[in-house]
Amino acid sequence: MKIVLIGTYEPRQCGIGSFSKNLFDAISAVNDDHAIEGVVVAINGPDSEYDYPPEVKCVIHQDDHDTYLKAAEFINQSGADVCIVQHEYGIFGGQNGVYILSLLHSLALPVIATFHTVLKKPSYNELLILKEIIKISRKVVVMADKAAELLQQVYDTPTTKIEMVPHGVPDIRYNTTAVREELGLADKKVLFTFGFIGRNKGIETVISALPEVVSAYPEVVYIVLGKTHPNVVKHAGEEYRLFLHRLVKKLNLEEHVIFMNQYASQNDLFKYLSASDIYLTPYLNEVQVTSGTLSYAVGVGSAVVSTPYWHAAELLSKGRGRLFNFNDDKHLAEVLMDLLRHPQKLDIMRQKAHEYGKSITWPKIGERYHSLVQDIIDTTSKTILKKDPALDRSILPPLRLDHIERLTDNTGIFQHATYGIPNYHEGYCLDDNARALLMALMAYRRTKNETALKYIPIYLAYIHYAQNADGTFRNFMGFDRKFRDEVGSEDAFGRAIWAIGYTLAHAPMDGYFQVARRIFFKALPQFEKLQSIRSIANVILGLYHYLKDNPSDEGMMELTRKLAVRLLKEYEAHRTDDWHWYESLLAYDNALLPLAMLRATELLNDAAIRKVAFESMAFLEHHTFQKGYLNLIGNENWFRQTGVKSQYDQQPIDAMATVLMYLQAYNNTGDSHYLNLLYTSFMWFLGENDLHVSLYDFETHGCCDGLEKDGINRNQGAESTLAYIISYLAIQHTFEKPYSELVQHEDSDIGSNSLAHATS
Repeated sequence: MKIVLIGTYEPRQCGIGSFSKNLFDAISAVNDDHAIEGVVVAINGPDSEYDYPPEVKCVIHQDDHDTYLKAAEFINQSGADVCIVQHEYGIFGGQNGVYILSLLHSLALPVIATFHTVLKKPSYNELLILKEIIKISRKVVVMADKAAELLQQVYDTPTTKIEMVPHGVPDIRYNTTAVREELGLADKKVLFTFGFIGRNKGIETVISALPEVVSAYPEVVYIVLGKTHPNVVKHAGEEYRLFLHRLVKKLNLEEHVIFMNQYASQNDLFKYLSASDIYLTPYLNEVQVTSGTLSYAVGVGSAVVSTPYWHAAELLSKGRGRLFNFNDDKHLAEVLMDLLRHPQKLDIMRQKAHEYGKSITWPKIGERYHSLVQDIIDTTSKTILKKDPALDRSILPPLRLDHIERLTDNTGIFQHATYGIPNYHEGYCLDDNARALLMALMAYRRTKNETALKYIPIYLAYIHYAQNADGTFRNFMGFDRKFRDEVGSEDAFGRAIWAIGYTLAHAPMDGYFQVARRIFFKALPQFEKLQSIRSIANVILGLYHYLKDNPSDEGMMELTRKLAVRLLKEYEAHRTDDWHWYESLLAYDNALLPLAMLRATELLNDAAIRKVAFESMAFLEHHTFQKGYLNLIGNENWFRQTGVKSQYDQQPIDAMATVLMYLQAYNNTGDSHYLNLLYTSFMWFLGENDLHVSLYDFETHGCCDGLEKDGINRNQGAESTLAYIISYLAIQHTFEKPYSELVQHEDSDIGSNSLAHATS
């Protein structure tokens, strides 16, 4: 069998790096009929390089997303049976370490995840990412019962997926008398703390307790071994260490406190542990489910005194140590004085710790992991994975308009939000009120949603009020209800006509129809003046809905032909052998253009328009589905014909247009290929994307504003949320019949006319 281990790795100076090295060596050393061969994928921190041992075959650079994808490719080609990933906050790149999801989702082998930290109150992103890792993993390993409890309570993890394997400790023993002599501590009573230094370690509590202790036992020294944590140095320098030095001086403890500002080797560390009388972990709060330093101390048989953080309360039970209250130097002084007065109590604690320590040496932990890997390999070999191409309706969240209600007042829908809160500073715009009208009409038609019905006249009134005398529209309105422009963009014009055309076809009340008709025909003289190809495409969509109810209006049919030919000519002007598109770049809202041509094809039955529609759609598919999921053109720099495709900033409106395009393509052809692409496109919102993070917010029921390089843009404006809901409503029609009937295209209910008519 062969494993791949992912994590920081020695010689990088960090606790996870030491853990990874010890775990790798321990698993590799297991000697049975299923010996393990292994390789390591190491993670470099920012601006750091290391001289790794030979087992490190691949390196990830923490903040370079591409290296995660390259690592996944390396792992898939390595012949490995199982991948073991070490998860800790701060070692992976992107928001809250989101880059690791891209790697794990790209793997073609089972995953075991070891969680070094499990948060009781994670942020939204932290919860989302850890739950996704849990979903991907065949097993998740924790090192304390409290961590297993949190995984079940906070992260909804099945108990069958959780394995409790203690933190391993090196099987190293030193003679106490000999190392005391070697270290010059023969005549001292030694208190000891080691590990990276930071304010959460509570070292000042020990220092504050020392005056009472050293007054009774002047031979006491407190050794603090460890460098300041790199993240602390980066953000606060050595402020905490200087504070500790000042406190020592203030309490006249210079002869009793020794700071060793170094990263100790494993052998040196165990020498100090063996030489100490009492090991101390005075952490300031309970929220720590794993402490490698505590495990080492118990494993070597030290007498441990600690605050009752989660791991300590668990590990020091059954007489293996003593606890004192958080941030309570007086209580600590009492405990230390008691133990120093009664050395037999220290001996009992050491004996019990030593007995437990024998069960968690790295060779024994290696055997536990080895068995876990073997069980997964055996199970995997018997499993036949079947992938149903249909979208499982049960995975979809219910339709909720909560965030739409939050964003809408009696004037219209606000354009922007700060996280899930409306941003009044940016006011309203025609674009979003047009999308909102389209969404509300669709929602009412599909679900008879009363909230949607209530908001239809609000959005329609905004569009009506925004229209100028010549039929054009103003776009942006401040919170003071004053327009900030005289004439809006052509794109906004086109979106308004799309929504108004849909209203003409599906208005739930005659009054709404009459207002929409007035707006539509007032704007009609502007249709042929448009220059923007996206505005032309949007107008074609509006005309499409008008003509579905008025197929005998030859004048409108001819106008639709003229506009479609405009797009066709733009296509012919820019098309080359390897560039099948309407302009010299793929920019925003790209799928809108083939969508318009597909709908024009349905109306006009024109072979040339049909050819362009399908050829341009195939070209877009080639550039957005190479990874097996929807990989949109990023709005950061777009994709110029002579340039490189921009991966970020991906926008929900592009995903919406793609959903609608494939629904129309399926509608026109009955080809199940387009139905599968439709479902795959929608799943971009729910996590099938480059970062494998859901843009739909299950708390607010809004949609995040975009997929950025380091994570999602958590702001949830109208555009993004409307794009999600419109896409959601568009796929609902496909659930009205079994998938087998849909792909066979047997029933006229799903024929091209009825399905197009029932969706946007």
